[in-house]
Amino acid sequence: MKRFIFIVALALVAAADARATQRQLPPAGISWRPAGFVVLGTRPLAVATLATPAGVAYVAWIDHTRTRLALYPGRLEPPAVPLRGPAQVPSGQRWRLLATFNGGFKARAGAGGMVVNGVVEEPMQNGMGTLVVYRDGTIAILDWLGRTNPRQLVLARQNLAPLVWNGRPSARVLDWSAWGATLSGGSAVWRTGVGVTKQGDLVYAAGDGQTPASLANILGRLGAWRAIQLDINPQWPSFITYGHRGGRDPVPLVPNAQQSAYRYLSPDPRDFFAVYARAGGGTSVPFR
Repeated sequence: MKRFIFIVALALVAAADARATQRQLPPAGISWRPAGFVVLGTRPLAVATLATPAGVAYVAWIDHTRTRLALYPGRLEPPAVPLRGPAQVPSGQRWRLLATFNGGFKARAGAGGMVVNGVVEEPMQNGMGTLVVYRDGTIAILDWLGRTNPRQLVLARQNLAPLVWNGRPSARVLDWSAWGATLSGGSAVWRTGVGVTKQGDLVYAAGDGQTPASLANILGRLGAWRAIQLDINPQWPSFITYGHRGGRDPVPLVPNAQQSAYRYLSPDPRDFFAVYARAGGGTSVPFR
């Protein structure tokens, strides 16, 4: 009997290990191409271009089981932070750097707050869509109500109200004035956004000529269960992958003549996200 129980226990452990190491796959119906370098036998990043009624959208998918997300204050944004850090990808972490992408609005826009390693870098605001990473590495998007202790979080970045909630665009997407000031004064501009799928993977989208409604639709097509808009207007969109470890061979997914492919490898004025290979690092945002 003991031998039988032991064999059953081994089988259960093996099944659990198999589920834990099962490869995540990007959403179907899109012509994805792998990006970055191999992590644990596969590439945890995939990118694609999508034809939309407004033009081309540039999209990415990130396997949360093989990666860690980090958030860094920029050289100037937010303007007053307890610990600013390097304002670039730390040199000691570039050996596992897979991708970087833009953050949200400037602090003066009043679009929300920021938390890094449990420290409030910019005051959090209730009712804001909030991308968070918990201490166990889980990624989520919340409608912030002030019930979560920031000390429980690795990071949090707010940027306006949720754009997608429970797989549906926000009821406010048709009021484009609620989604940030545009340089052209119109609704259709460069917009970026980030979402989390039901499986916990991260998806990113950027495109010119997009309205809040069309961006929400793109993120929904990527499988986003919840999503927030990030920065807008032509100067700021960036999503960069790195073909080799050490931050080598940077490849911009989003075409932006105003930003270098080496953006975020030197001090940048704006806050940004970095995507690292999970192996070799803890859950906290590393500053060295």
